[in-house]
Amino acid sequence: MTLKIKLFCLLVIEFLLVSLSGCSLKDKPRQHFLWKISDQNSSVYILGSIHFADKTFYPLDAVIVNAFDHSDELAVEIDVSDTSVYQKSVLLSSLLGNLDGDKTLDMLLPEDALYSLDSLCLAWSIPLDFFSGYKPWAAAMTLSSIANQRSGLDAKLGIDLYFLTKAREMKKKITSLETVELQVKLFTGMDIPDSIGVFALKNMIKDIVLLDSSIAKFKMAWKTGNDSLFTYAANMGMDRFSHEDSLMHEFMNDKVLYSRNGRMADSVSKFLDENRNVFVVVGAAHLAGHKKNVLEILRRKGLTVEQL
Repeated sequence: MTLKIKLFCLLVIEFLLVSLSGCSLKDKPRQHFLWKISDQNSSVYILGSIHFADKTFYPLDAVIVNAFDHSDELAVEIDVSDTSVYQKSVLLSSLLGNLDGDKTLDMLLPEDALYSLDSLCLAWSIPLDFFSGYKPWAAAMTLSSIANQRSGLDAKLGIDLYFLTKAREMKKKITSLETVELQVKLFTGMDIPDSIGVFALKNMIKDIVLLDSSIAKFKMAWKTGNDSLFTYAANMGMDRFSHEDSLMHEFMNDKVLYSRNGRMADSVSKFLDENRNVFVVVGAAHLAGHKKNVLEILRRKGLTVEQL
């Protein structure tokens, strides 16, 4: 699975690299994964989040901190700092992410995929049975999270959780753009065919060898506001895709990204219509790479989109 799909798994280690345009970083003003969205009367800030991060991300640049400090509200995908939200997500995940009846994951995986998973579990000292009851898509998501943690990344250091903590400290209003049910359905694969889940799991295992390199590129892309580099990192490994693989990958993008981007853009537009001063934080993959991203949708709505 390409790392673009790993919305709850976006990532980070040190990597010194110039932007894909070939320009030195010192040749142009520093930018951030932060945009100001404006109509004639008001503005909203939108920041791309890395959900799994490390201490090298902090302290955040003053441009980002000031935009947050001067906003009245925080809007996130879901408020994972809310204990009731967290408990509900855990409960739903256990209900929706498991196979029905006596089915087990090994019954659904082709022999080569099962062998690859078994080998990875052996290398990581994880019992293969750990994944036995998971749906293929849920197994891929879980494997991705484990890979992130083994790389020294931590959801507790994620950008979205950082701002949720700050918002509570500053008593700012917190708005969720999505429901717990929607996110759990997405990331347990409730509406995703097992064939797509198997494809995702197989590619997740193949992408493990690219993990350190892709993480490094994601970090540099986020710190320099380089959405082209972010897209490059997200698409690493796609050169091996067949036509059928590309179709399945596009199906996953539609489920995990495109279908949500329009709703996110509508929420930003509504904040502007209501003259609400909101700081929005969503996964960085929603803001980069393709014509269906949130920023492009906002541009098509006639709004001013300015990177800071």
